Amino acid sequence: MRDFIYHTPTKVFFGKDTHKEIGKIVSDYGYRNIMLQYGQGSIKKSGLYDAVMASLAEYGIHVVEMGGVEPNPKLSFVREAVKVAKEHKVEMILAVGGGSVLDSSKYTAAGTLTDCDPWDFPTGKAQVEEALPVGCILTIAAAGSEMSSSAVITNTELNMKRGFNSEHIRCKFAIMNPELTYSVSRYQTACGVVDIMAHTMERYFLPFEPTDLTDRIAESVLKATIAAGATLMENPNDYDARANMMWASSVSHNGLTGCGRANVLPVHQLEHALSGEYDEIAHGAGLALIFPAWAKYIYKHNIPRFAQFARRVWECTQEDNEAAALAGIEKMAEYFKAIGMPSSLADFGLDESCIDRLSELCTFGKQRVIQSYIEMDFGVIKDIFGLCL
Repeated sequence: MRDFIYHTPTKVFFGKDTHKEIGKIVSDYGYRNIMLQYGQGSIKKSGLYDAVMASLAEYGIHVVEMGGVEPNPKLSFVREAVKVAKEHKVEMILAVGGGSVLDSSKYTAAGTLTDCDPWDFPTGKAQVEEALPVGCILTIAAAGSEMSSSAVITNTELNMKRGFNSEHIRCKFAIMNPELTYSVSRYQTACGVVDIMAHTMERYFLPFEPTDLTDRIAESVLKATIAAGATLMENPNDYDARANMMWASSVSHNGLTGCGRANVLPVHQLEHALSGEYDEIAHGAGLALIFPAWAKYIYKHNIPRFAQFARRVWECTQEDNEAAALAGIEKMAEYFKAIGMPSSLADFGLDESCIDRLSELCTFGKQRVIQSYIEMDFGVIKDIFGLCL
């Protein structure tokens, strides 16, 4: 096991009606002037917006609103939010929504306390040295951004989706009421299942020293998520399944399932190229397509690892390691398809003509090599996208 530092500063308020305490929670932290970011208006239709605003008003919290965050959040929105935050001298950002709203809020928090462009963070031109505090009320279990140190944004001028990591952008608090996810559609719920699983598997399939305890934590997260996802496809209002999925979202991306290991997320890099170029593609759906293809290409470089995954997570019984490894990959692909996820580029209306472009985006014009069990250069990445046909 590698040396590591594990730190999770986010205070979690988990359970029914916890969102109604938002005014007190913000007040207890001492913030009086905040920015509220949210998505396309679903929180108003559900009544959540009114509940949040009433609670904040009760405690005398002044609110600057920035609604309209899109899926695959946009750099242009963040630039405007930074401008507004500076003008109004906001003290914190409250994100009410899912991963997209959280990513936008984190970028805003970092951008407000600097004069550089927010795009400078993911491109490495600037480092985050401080940020406004961020809190959230989570409405979708998927990205794990409520407890992670990462954020991703899409630059529509370049059709590029890029992220960065910083301890300064971890949420101060996260309010998680599983009932708020009841209204999430079947498709978006399935996308969330895949995102949670992908965050966990990305940390599982890496070259590293033995980490048995971390392995078993990751395997438990995967099994619980698989079971919750299957239940929610039949009964979207199952509280325990929603609760397990919401907590799995956080645990999958707060560092726990990566303790003692590296963290490079190679499959996410491929997917960022896909949904960066084709903005209508949901992140989880893209991962569902690419992860099995990546696994089929890469498994021979660590057959015992993929065999362990197959036996412990998918309960495969093949005695031969390679047979078990392949069976596990197939069961993963079958599960994704069973919950309504795509299994080919054709499901997105795409064909082989997009592969060169996606491979160039992923490698920054053939300049980047992504580390995995092997070095993933332009040729390797092109072959993996080819397996998605």
